[in-house]
Amino acid sequence: MEVHVIGAGLAGLAAACRLAELGHAVILSEAAPQAGGRARSYLDRRLGCRIDNGNHLLLSGNRAALGFLRRVGAESSLTGPAAPVFPFRDLASGAAWSLRLNSGRLPWWIFSPRRRVPGTRPRDYLALARLRRAGVDDRVAALIGDAGPLYARLLEPLAIAALNTLPAEASAQPLGAVVRETLEKGGHAALPRWAALGLSESFVDPALAWLRARGAEIRLGERVTELRPGQPAILAVPPWAAKELMPELTVPDAFESICNLHFKARLDPGEAGFYGLLGGMAEWVFPRGEVVSVTISAANRYLALSPEEIAARVWAELVRGFGLDAALPPARVLWEKRATFACTPAQLRRRPGPRSPRPGIALAGDWTDTGLPATIEGAIRSGEAAVMALLGGGPALAK
Repeated sequence: MEVHVIGAGLAGLAAACRLAELGHAVILSEAAPQAGGRARSYLDRRLGCRIDNGNHLLLSGNRAALGFLRRVGAESSLTGPAAPVFPFRDLASGAAWSLRLNSGRLPWWIFSPRRRVPGTRPRDYLALARLRRAGVDDRVAALIGDAGPLYARLLEPLAIAALNTLPAEASAQPLGAVVRETLEKGGHAALPRWAALGLSESFVDPALAWLRARGAEIRLGERVTELRPGQPAILAVPPWAAKELMPELTVPDAFESICNLHFKARLDPGEAGFYGLLGGMAEWVFPRGEVVSVTISAANRYLALSPEEIAARVWAELVRGFGLDAALPPARVLWEKRATFACTPAQLRRRPGPRSPRPGIALAGDWTDTGLPATIEGAIRSGEAAVMALLGGGPALAK
């Protein structure tokens, strides 16, 4: 069967690869001149080097993402520490500490003051059990915001990074799903991983080469403006684009931005290769050779600031946290104004499943109802779920 996959972000690439693996003919169309969507790399002329358009940290429990990389022969392109370690710097106190999980499922690390979050007690971690029972209307701050230092130093930054929505408004249900699939399974499922060279080198280029080797037709720079009746298709475009092509869809319509900064500077990567930064605007810091990359999630709160103001404030925080030279180096500030849907109860209810209202058309994207927040893992799962929905699941997946 010939299937048209519309959109070559990670959801579309995952769907196309799964279809090709099952023996179907694939036409992959993308409006942009390059594939990858929010997860790609490019040569930045201001900095004079190649950077990712955003920072994406995976965990070893992200089974769909790792399975996708295995399929296209790129699993070895990831890197990360040998142990589940998460270093933090606190700008308010000047403290530097690391969360150190143990590999097994039994979390004995919470009984070690040198491994757990400073200022916490073992019983504080019972707050994680509340996430297991979280419903769609439970908000993160209301549900676990009373967990003291555990919340302020770990759960709040984790929630903002995973949900890209401030905890006072964010639903706790997707955060519970993330915790169940990673932290609750033990340190072996929480090993930090990221693309060693770049997002395109790990997720995009190998997938395109894999598809071409199997006869897929790839059309970059070609926008699809209507859905052809009778043509089986997977719609793997952003929610607003899906709504244009299929007006009867209900999709998320409120969004949160992400601000990524790239400084032409060097920083010791330490034992983990990244840092969490507490008490400032910057949240996660990724030393990448000649570039220091910084992520600010749930960044709508900073939209009124100019790129120059943001760069100056964030660099000042890096100077405080890591003792870098005070002179502001060349910097690139990248805004993703509609990076993800706002992970609120109202928006979660607007997420459609993989089956669309039209026969022969399935939906994919991290904005569809994967049970996860809008992440790489969710995007890849959505692409595979769309294939299942299109082909009927079960025995119908065979060619």
